[in-house]
Amino acid sequence: MKTLCMDSAHRHLVIVLLEDGEVKAGKALSCWKQQSETLFPELIACMDSVGWKADDLDEVMITDGPGSYTGVRIAMAVAKVLCTRKHIPLYCISTLQLYAGVNDHVFVMLDARSSRAYAGSLNHGVFDKEECIMNLDEIKAYLKEHPDLKVIGDTSLIDMETTDIDFIENFKLLRPYARKVENIHILTPRYLKDQSAYMVK
Repeated sequence: MKTLCMDSAHRHLVIVLLEDGEVKAGKALSCWKQQSETLFPELIACMDSVGWKADDLDEVMITDGPGSYTGVRIAMAVAKVLCTRKHIPLYCISTLQLYAGVNDHVFVMLDARSSRAYAGSLNHGVFDKEECIMNLDEIKAYLKEHPDLKVIGDTSLIDMETTDIDFIENFKLLRPYARKVENIHILTPRYLKDQSAYMVK
């Protein structure tokens, strides 16, 4: 089983090739607002490094948001074309899941601008505080109430040190948690900032 994993939703471009659940090749590059011009050269280089062709793929796995309005769409557009042309399944995980991996008691925050962040608390790859948008004061208050949480992501927004994230390993570990897309043609990015119901009061 050959799986192509991609993420372009936030500050990084992540490309991972899995074969029977094991990493064959992978790249995680910091390329803020450069994912569109970087994805294809890096994808081709990854595929060439293990001798894969597009027709070899059995499935694709991507993040479907939240994240940058343009960024989420880049990997999603490529995935939809590949899966539609080859009639192979497409799977999704949350961008916040990719950051958290399967670690226990993790709080992920990603910059949503205007002193706000996409936020969620996860335990072993599963949300125990659903994704939402919080302002930075709300995040500080929430973390004070939950001192056991490890905070990752854009932690500099609240004056905390950043933590390195192994995106490649996280894609591998999260494959069993991915949601299958039943209708690829109607798949759209999840933009929490467009949905007032997700706003924390």
